[in-house]
Amino acid sequence: MAARSPLVVNTHDLERRPGTMRTLERTVPAPAEMGTTVIGVPEGQDIALDLRLEAVMDGILVTGTATAELAGECVRCLTPVSEPLRVDLSELYLYPGGRRVAEREGDEEAEELPELDGELLDLEPTVRDAVVLALPFQPVCTPDCPGLCAECGVRLAEAEAGHHHEQVDPRWSALAGLLPDPDAPAGQADRDDDAAVGTAADDPAGDVEPR
Repeated sequence: MAARSPLVVNTHDLERRPGTMRTLERTVPAPAEMGTTVIGVPEGQDIALDLRLEAVMDGILVTGTATAELAGECVRCLTPVSEPLRVDLSELYLYPGGRRVAEREGDEEAEELPELDGELLDLEPTVRDAVVLALPFQPVCTPDCPGLCAECGVRLAEAEAGHHHEQVDPRWSALAGLLPDPDAPAGQADRDDDAAVGTAADDPAGDVEPR
């Protein structure tokens, strides 16, 4: 534990006296990897802590809130998104050796409880867990975001009305070349057909029968 970390708190003033309490308001930079692959609190982003530290029989009870600004991307259209996040914190930090005592007394959850390092209390695991558990599973830029076009990747929210692509069955794609070109000048398709017929008629090889 780094004693100089802004997320580490010295509890010397509480002196193991149950009922002793003090408040703590502090803005700290977010540590690395506080989020998921799509959204989280960027490293170095401010996290505002508003806490109460209270000495109880077994340790120091920390309660309060953490507030930060999330940054990520919409899972439908990949547009950057940001939103505020406020989470409640509540954690009991056992006095040194308290975890071992609790385990001897049969407390099956004691292993999961954090423990003070001397008089130092590390808030990072508590804040990280609370923030990550509160993150949206699939963040979106708007609730009705239509996403991206599966064919060209354009954002459908910005595309022209009725945006779509013609889907040709690959089994019929070879026949598509035999159809008249709808963009050709009027009568061009008929002239092409006549030319093809004339070429066939002028070819004597097509009328000669083998002897």
